[in-house]
Amino acid sequence: MIRFLCLLTIAVGVSTSHAQSSLHPWAREAQTKVAKIYGAGGLKELEAYQSGFLVSPEGHIATAWSYVLDVEPIVLLDDGRRFEAEIIHFDPAIEIAVLKIEASGLPYFAVPKTRTVNYGDPVLAISNLFNVATGNEPASVMQGTVAAIAPLDARSGTFETPYRGDVLVLDLIANNPGAAGGALVDSDGNLVGMLGKELRDAATGVWLNYALPADVFRKTIGDIIAGRVATTTQTKDPMLPRNESHNIQSLGLVLVPDVLETTPAFVDEVIEGTPAYASKLRPDDLILLVDGQRVENQRSLAKLLRTIDRRDNVAMTIQRDTEILTVVLKP
Repeated sequence: MIRFLCLLTIAVGVSTSHAQSSLHPWAREAQTKVAKIYGAGGLKELEAYQSGFLVSPEGHIATAWSYVLDVEPIVLLDDGRRFEAEIIHFDPAIEIAVLKIEASGLPYFAVPKTRTVNYGDPVLAISNLFNVATGNEPASVMQGTVAAIAPLDARSGTFETPYRGDVLVLDLIANNPGAAGGALVDSDGNLVGMLGKELRDAATGVWLNYALPADVFRKTIGDIIAGRVATTTQTKDPMLPRNESHNIQSLGLVLVPDVLETTPAFVDEVIEGTPAYASKLRPDDLILLVDGQRVENQRSLAKLLRTIDRRDNVAMTIQRDTEILTVVLKP
């Protein structure tokens, strides 16, 4: 359990030309690989921006999965170029996503296979915290060290985060608005982690400053970029007809009332003797993915189910309390 306070924060890069010239060349190079991401938010305590970093020369960007990505986001690169980004896929278990912009020949981070940092190693956190970099200004840089490596036990509001593996605990302020999804690099400018979202320790309520180690998300990013994720295709005998209701008869699910365009796909009731009942789905389960495809709301769930043949199994990724589970509904 993480219970560490932040000890030191040193800002070593800001958006002025003087600050850029004072950075070591590899630090400035790392800044060019960090992107500014703008999406949903704008309400009280919900900032509409965060950070990400390039992981391929063809415009693939890794970032934290959050409410900011409830809409297709806008991405600004270090040189000020602006792109409409597509959300390729996300992994709810480690809460990261991969975006794609139409560009090529971009500078990018190689994601390491193994963990290359340890306790006490110096690091730089590069992100667009507080939305300081709004155009072609470089992302902000903070200097610190890895204070510890420990399992994550954290919450956001009343919800506990699903990831329980090791994180890099940092002695710099990495939990400010906009920092989530930023890059953590070592003293040579190599990627070692992704800055985490704003979370509190589950036991003490202390704000956490941490990064997800790069080796944890390397395979996920590689699978997404390579297309090794499930896709769906239109069939002649869809799981759902066009006039489906909240009670998805063919599966045995009753969802909560669909009162808004963004109503989440929460299960309200499971009908006994149906595929949903046999798969042990429960009321209050939140459906996140169907056959590997993101479920944004109840309407997108219905749209996805219409692309699946009623004779095929349906794999669903759900969130149940703090767990991320996969269930298979067999017709």
